[in-house]
Parts: sequence; structure tokens; C-alpha cells
Amino acid sequence: MRPLKADRLDTAKRDPAPSRWGYRYQRLMLTPGFRKMVKVGLPMLVVGGLVAGWTAREANRQLIADAYNDMKGQIQQRDEFMVKVMAVDGADDTLASDVRTVLPVEFPVSSFDLDLEDMRQTVAALPAVAEATLRVRPGGILQVNVTQRQPVAVFRAPEGLKLIDVEGVLIQNIMARGDRPDLPLITGDGARDVLDEGLKIYDVAGPLLPRMRGLVRMGERRWDVILEGGQRVLLPTADPVSAFERVVALNQAQDLLERDVAVVDMRHPSRPTIRMNEQAVATLRQINGAED
Repeated sequence: MRPLKADRLDTAKRDPAPSRWGYRYQRLMLTPGFRKMVKVGLPMLVVGGLVAGWTAREANRQLIADAYNDMKGQIQQRDEFMVKVMAVDGADDTLASDVRTVLPVEFPVSSFDLDLEDMRQTVAALPAVAEATLRVRPGGILQVNVTQRQPVAVFRAPEGLKLIDVEGVLIQNIMARGDRPDLPLITGDGARDVLDEGLKIYDVAGPLLPRMRGLVRMGERRWDVILEGGQRVLLPTADPVSAFERVVALNQAQDLLERDVAVVDMRHPSRPTIRMNEQAVATLRQINGAED
């Protein structure tokens, strides 16, 4: 019986079954989420704790910031990122000079230090610029492309003469009318708002064009055509272009404006009237007095 009892004791010592906690651990290790947490999550947590503890000191954080800024500066100051010159296309010499004035960039400069959108808005704000685009070209060139406004008329404002484009936008000042004699002259309150109508009046002037001195917007309602010698053609509020065409036709047929006429009033197209100048009126009165 003793050998049998000894065998039982040996068998109990060699029992391969795990303990209760060992069994639970093995079961948990069979779970993918728990296994990933033990193999990945815990090491990351330990490393994160060490890093957090190290960076808790101000000196260590400053050391990291200095290293980052130094590395960033070395990359941004590399030759392939440096802008050395500016090129302006689509502008005349005056506008190109204005563009360089409003963009006082000191070259060479890193392309990372340029706010291209802010610079584009600055250039687009120039009166003579309709549109603007900026980009950095290979070779370190800051390329500025502008669409320049083209003047179509001279506008006489209270403060002086200005060039305006087809939209009525003021482009730039000019010193005298003789600087742009090729462009029509307009003036008056609200003239820029109906510039297209004023340009059409100039288009139908025909043989009267060389004698036209300008268009005046009267009361923001209608146009007066000013001819050389002070002659005026008063146009109606509605359809002034057709009314002026009638005046041109009358002048061609009857030399209307070659006579001593001061004003041709077309404000009532059904009954146009003329006003003689003072000398012609005085002469007419003398003639009438002599006849009496």
C-alpha cells in the first residue's frame, strides 16, 4: 500500500494543470484585444510616461523647440527654396514700378516666408489692375502676372482729369487733356455709371467727332454734347443715341451746326428747337428794326 501512496503523491506534484490565475491569464491572452494591449499598449504607455516626465521640465521643452526651429530653418534656407528676383508681366513700365513699390520684398528670401495670397490682394488693390496672380517659378523667381485695365475715356472730376476703363473704374491721373487726346472726355455726376451710353454717343458722332469736346451728364439723367465754339446739343433722357444721330443727319443735310447756332435742344424729339447765339440774335434784331 505504501508504494501506491507514494505514486499518488508523485502524480499530484507533477500535475500539469495551471493555477486558477494562470488559467485566466492564458484565456485572456487568447483575446486579440488583450494580447495587443499587453504587447503594444503597455510599452507605448511606458514610453509615453517617460517622455511626459522628461518634457515636464521647461528646459527640456525649450531644448526640443530650439532643435525643431534649427532644423526648420536649415530646410527653409536651402538654395532651392530661396527667391532671388521678381518678374512682372502684363503691365506697362508705370504699373510695373507701382507693383514693385507695393511689394517691397528684400531678396533673397525664403519662399516659406512669402504670403502669396496677401501679396496678390495687395497688387489687385492697385487701381490699374483688373486681376493679379502670383507664384514662385523654378529658379527662384517671384512671378507676378497682372491684367491691366485699359483706359477708354478721360473723366473730368473736381480734383482733376483721370483715366477710366470700360467699367468706369478710375485708373490713374493725367496732368492735361492733351496727354490723351485720343480718348473721349466725359464729366458730370453719375457719368461713370452710364459710361457705355456715353461711348455709344461718341460712336455715332461721325463727321462731328473732330468737333466734339466732351459729354456732360446733367442731373444724373441725361447728356449734353459739347462742341467746339461752345455749341451744345441737349439730348433727351430716353434714347439719347438716336436723338444725336438725328442731329448728325441734320447737320449733314442742312449744315445745321455751321450756322450761328448756340444750342440744339433735342429733349423733346418730336419738336427739336434751336437757339441762336447772341451775335446772331443781335444781328437779327437790327435787321428787323431796319425793316420797321
